Amino acid sequence: MNIGPITFDKYPLFLAPMDEVTDASFRFVCKHFGADMMYTEFVAADGLIRDATSTVAKMNIYDYEHPIGIQIYGHLMEPMIEAARIVEQAKPDVIDINFGCPMKKIAARGAGSGMMREPDKMVEMTRRIVDAVKVPVTVKTRLGWDEDSKIIVELAERLQDAGIVALTIHGRTRAQVYKGVADWTLIGEVKRNPRMKIPIIGNGDVDSPQKAKELFDRYGVDAIMIGRATYGHPWIFREIKHYLQTGTLLPDMPVAERVALAKLHLEKSLQEKGLRTGVLEMRRHLSNYFKSLPDFRETRARLVTENDPEKVVSILDYILERWGEY
Repeated sequence: MNIGPITFDKYPLFLAPMDEVTDASFRFVCKHFGADMMYTEFVAADGLIRDATSTVAKMNIYDYEHPIGIQIYGHLMEPMIEAARIVEQAKPDVIDINFGCPMKKIAARGAGSGMMREPDKMVEMTRRIVDAVKVPVTVKTRLGWDEDSKIIVELAERLQDAGIVALTIHGRTRAQVYKGVADWTLIGEVKRNPRMKIPIIGNGDVDSPQKAKELFDRYGVDAIMIGRATYGHPWIFREIKHYLQTGTLLPDMPVAERVALAKLHLEKSLQEKGLRTGVLEMRRHLSNYFKSLPDFRETRARLVTENDPEKVVSILDYILERWGEY
């Protein structure tokens, strides 16, 4: 399977772009566990144009991360085109257009999945961005705005005709946000459409090796993108790859390995974000690294409220001492 000049082996697994999640430190550990392609946190077009420090920083990528995409969002035509040109200078392998984010502060302005209400504008914006840059352009979107407007099958053809080289589809409407169960039926219909020649990447509710295999087999997608299931569980990429290759499940990661990983992840986060922010942005991950442990509530509360990185490491050492046999 190819996305522009990038060649992937069978059953590629992608890390979804997630704001305040897929920073460089988290991408580092996901790459370690076998993510075939990753995306930065999505970046706002207007923030790039204003040269906002926090927005520009999201585009910092390292050589070992390739292939990697940078995703942009916005609702105005010219700023999105200008933002794509700015992103191109960071030398990602693809520029991805975010037509899928369902969060109210984004969608209500007509950006992200809010663009599903204006498919003509979506297609025109895509075409003009493709024409404005030399980097391959991809799109991530949803089934439609709501249950009564699932337009993805026709829209996929139009986006392909606009020049994108791959399409990622999340199996929910904007109205669902992340509620209910992702419906992959229309993702499969897009993939089976004989007019579609570009890779189709499925996204939504991939949370286990068995689920990934079922979705690959049933819907024939070219790749699977994993988002929320990676929180505190970046080794899910290794688990899925092992299952797809062998048909057997890996045992749960031992606590000792999880503690070592948490320390490495924390170290990378501190390097990237500094002491305060580096600790704060680790909390969503640390709270999940050890969620299966018995009688862990009190230790978890300490782990996700401590601001001193040395004390966080001490808590991790205690976890190894207390639960090291798991």
